[in-house]
Amino acid sequence: LCSNHCYMTPQHVKQLPRWWKVKVMDLGLLLSSKFLYCLLSPPRYWTSLSNLVASLLNSVRSIASLLLLLFLFIIIFSLLGMQLFGGKFIFDDMQVRRSTFDNFPQALLSVFQILTGEDWNSVMNNGIMAYGGTSFPGVLVCIYFIILFVCGNYILLNVFLAIAVDNLADAESLTSAQKEAAEEKLRRKLESPRPRPLAELQLKEKAVPMPNASAFFIFSPTNKIRVLCHRAINATTFTNFILLFILLSSISLAAEDPIRHDSFRNQVLYYFDIVFTTIFTLEIVLKMTTYGAFLHKGSFCRNYFNILDLLVVGVSLISFGMQSSAISVVKILRVLRVLRPLRAINRAKGLKHVVQCVFVAIKTIGNIVIVTTLLQFMFACIGVQLFKGKFYSCTDLTKMTEEECKGSYIVFKEGDANHLQIQERRWLNSDFNFDNVLSAMMALFTVSTFEGWPQLLYKAIDSHNEDMGPIYNYRVGISIFFIIYIILIAFFMMNIFVGFVIVTFQEQGETEYKNCELDKNQRQCVQYALKARPLMRYIPKNPYQYKVWYLVTSSYFEYLMFALIFLNTICLAMQHYGQSDDFSYLSDQLNVVFTGLFTLEMVLKLCAFKAKVSLRHTGYFGDPWNVFDFLIVIGSIVDVILSEVDVTLLPPTSPTYYPPTYPPESEDSSRISINFFRLFRVMRLVKLLSRGEGVRTLLWTFIKSFQALPYVALLIVMLFFIYAVIGMQVFGKIANVDGAQINRNNNFQTFPQAVLLLFRCATGEAWQEIMLACQPGKLCDPESDFEPGEEYTCGTNFSIFYFISFYMLCAFLIINLFVAVIMDNFDYLTRDWSILGPHHLDEFKRIWAEYDPEAKGRIKHLDVVTLLRRIQPPLGFGKFCPHRVACKRLVAMNMPMNSDGTVTFNATLFALVRTALKIKTEGNFEKSNEELRAIIKKIWKRTSMKLLDQVIPPIGDDEVTVGKFYATFLIQDHFRKFKKRQEEYYGILPSKKNPNQNEIELQVRSVCVCVGWVCVCIYEGMCGDEQRVSSRERKPRDCELVNSTNSSKSELKVKKDR
Repeated sequence: LCSNHCYMTPQHVKQLPRWWKVKVMDLGLLLSSKFLYCLLSPPRYWTSLSNLVASLLNSVRSIASLLLLLFLFIIIFSLLGMQLFGGKFIFDDMQVRRSTFDNFPQALLSVFQILTGEDWNSVMNNGIMAYGGTSFPGVLVCIYFIILFVCGNYILLNVFLAIAVDNLADAESLTSAQKEAAEEKLRRKLESPRPRPLAELQLKEKAVPMPNASAFFIFSPTNKIRVLCHRAINATTFTNFILLFILLSSISLAAEDPIRHDSFRNQVLYYFDIVFTTIFTLEIVLKMTTYGAFLHKGSFCRNYFNILDLLVVGVSLISFGMQSSAISVVKILRVLRVLRPLRAINRAKGLKHVVQCVFVAIKTIGNIVIVTTLLQFMFACIGVQLFKGKFYSCTDLTKMTEEECKGSYIVFKEGDANHLQIQERRWLNSDFNFDNVLSAMMALFTVSTFEGWPQLLYKAIDSHNEDMGPIYNYRVGISIFFIIYIILIAFFMMNIFVGFVIVTFQEQGETEYKNCELDKNQRQCVQYALKARPLMRYIPKNPYQYKVWYLVTSSYFEYLMFALIFLNTICLAMQHYGQSDDFSYLSDQLNVVFTGLFTLEMVLKLCAFKAKVSLRHTGYFGDPWNVFDFLIVIGSIVDVILSEVDVTLLPPTSPTYYPPTYPPESEDSSRISINFFRLFRVMRLVKLLSRGEGVRTLLWTFIKSFQALPYVALLIVMLFFIYAVIGMQVFGKIANVDGAQINRNNNFQTFPQAVLLLFRCATGEAWQEIMLACQPGKLCDPESDFEPGEEYTCGTNFSIFYFISFYMLCAFLIINLFVAVIMDNFDYLTRDWSILGPHHLDEFKRIWAEYDPEAKGRIKHLDVVTLLRRIQPPLGFGKFCPHRVACKRLVAMNMPMNSDGTVTFNATLFALVRTALKIKTEGNFEKSNEELRAIIKKIWKRTSMKLLDQVIPPIGDDEVTVGKFYATFLIQDHFRKFKKRQEEYYGILPSKKNPNQNEIELQVRSVCVCVGWVCVCIYEGMCGDEQRVSSRERKPRDCELVNSTNSSKSELKVKKDR
């Protein structure tokens, strides 16, 4: 059937009838290796797609062991489920449960359904009810389902994503010729815009210069009107003015009434729309006057974003001129007005770069979309052969054919034999079916999203013959088709797709630093070292205040408060509905006790740190955690007061306590509700986040992730806005029907409701049912302007494209921007912890504050060793590091030392980062310093020269460094040991063999000075010229080593006339 390309010969046509005779559980149709090869083998000239397919095949091989582990996992939990729930899912409501554990095949399907996460809570609820409900022992049943869901869905299935991302590098590998071609293409496009990292998107960009050509053939580049227009449109005030009106016009679009078009609100908004369109038209005229229309390079229409502006404004102008034309055309033009917020992209430079990055990602993931579509088409063809015309059924399940499904039948309302209803029999097809390839691809797409797939699975299991009704569990083996599809498409290919998006965005973020010599981790650590500032640690001088300060800052006090919070959490968790009055009274008293203890903590900290904020002391309220604690304590005190007042105002016959979440209906609504203040009891749990180094690190990374998301979040808001307004215009007239998917809580009739509905669709919850509820033939709202007899004309087939496009953009592309940014910030969780990262550097600030409590940014150089030994590796030396080894590492750091014998905060931190990550530490030291200075100036352009000279002194500075000092210290220590050995050796020999002690000391001291300060010069004299320099010939005029009163310390005095 197939060779290198797909084609058929007469011999192959003769073999086709044989295929229809071969059936292996109805899954042998079209599943020959030749057919798969035809679908998956791309043309030879499509090299990138060939590389991707090869990478996917390698990934399939690598997941073989994972599939075996998944299979064993499912079998174990299936057998355990049969032992726990076999034959127990039978209840009084007479409803048939399909997800049961009555036999092994059914248990396998139920466990697999729980792994996918679709309606797993219903299966868990059935299991709890099977053991008597939420009371003991039924509540213990949830442990089985929670372990199964967490271990299977969150851990085991996410390994597919890890394997997929790991193998994507193979798809990106090109041959050397391809690489050269790609680099040549890149060189040609160097002038094109590139996505930049989010951290640099705030930089102000220069104004676009005026082209050296005439505009409209009448305005020369020196024309005063044209120059004035150029100055106006590039002014910040003008840009902000246009952004303001874009925002106002977007608000007017969201405020329209989609049901009553002739309402007073829409009439007012119509006049506002005229004003907005006039302003936007004037803006385009000014820009065309400045840059020209489209004939020359740099003109207005040569920019894609300007064309978008022109399209949006043109649509608005045309809509005003076609008010009396065809209604459908006017509706389309009104819908196209929703593109108006996109004009903000060209004004917000950061958002513009994010959008460019999205387009780059879309181009990059084209191959993976093609492969996924081919696989989707292949399974759709197989599904058509297996299930076409087999999903029909009669509303009366006793009838099997369309001929029998006629007349009326009796049903029992809600299973009650006393309430009979007569309904007409109808022969219906399933909303999702396999009658043709397009319908099959639609059905399989919903299966890949895990929404409603168990219902479709059991319809396939019950399917019989074409145009025949279902038979219960007629062919259970057909479920293998859906399992294989979910594993291959949903577990593997969709994760490949998501991983591809994540990798693409991460690569685009690194494009700016492609030629930079520092990797991402080195850049983050260097940036932290340059921008970090020391913390102020307040130490009171008053002896009584100092004792209180020492108490509240001790680790024992922290452990005590942690225990109190934990006990308070247990007390809060023990409250329940229907609790006795004694239990309620005890709970209230314990709340008073805990509130008093936390109030005492707050008072002690206020006494220790003082409340006011000054330049040299931030005070109690300078710490955000203290402010949070203060608010919680105040709220808890108000809670206690209101609770006592609430009890005293009750009549004697009323209960003395109301559970927080169940206030009595007779309670006066005008009285102050204390439930809000009872929230402060639960908020005490948040205080646990401030305890523990690991939790603080996670919280710091989480906050850092949010700082990198502003433009990504803005892009998502814009996407939701556009789809919400489109939904209002297209689906806003559909009537709200209780029990249907479009109801009073779930509709497109107002902008907030539309956004909430889209947010639900973005999470994937029953999005396909909402799509079906918006298709043609739906009831129109009674207040809408429909003609008589057109009550069921609302809805449109556009809903299929609308919801599928929205779900794919949100679930597979835009939402994964958040995932990419968060993974980018949390990458330290998956890498070797022995490698220094930015999350390690906060410890340096915290411990530095103990040596520099006033945050002056300087400490004595003698304190550096003890400070770094208190910091754990990879940043510090660790408490088990020997003093001598620590000094040697300080010699390698060689950070600058001030004339007063102190070292600065940023210089010390930068030296630690530089030596730990080996940033320019090899080769000539001065040359490396100059190269590193150039790199910092290139990446961090706003770094002040004063700070740069502080961390990396320029060439020519003869400052004393810590490295030189400790090198002298080590040589002096070595000299003492050498002298001691000399004394021990020569002390017992004749005096003629014992040279002059002063001569030995002078000789060694000469060497120590030379190595300690002018190491290169003397080293070259001794080794390079192979000559020994006599200590008597050397004049010690350059430097002098003077022993201090303390033999363990030394000082190097440098003369300027070297």
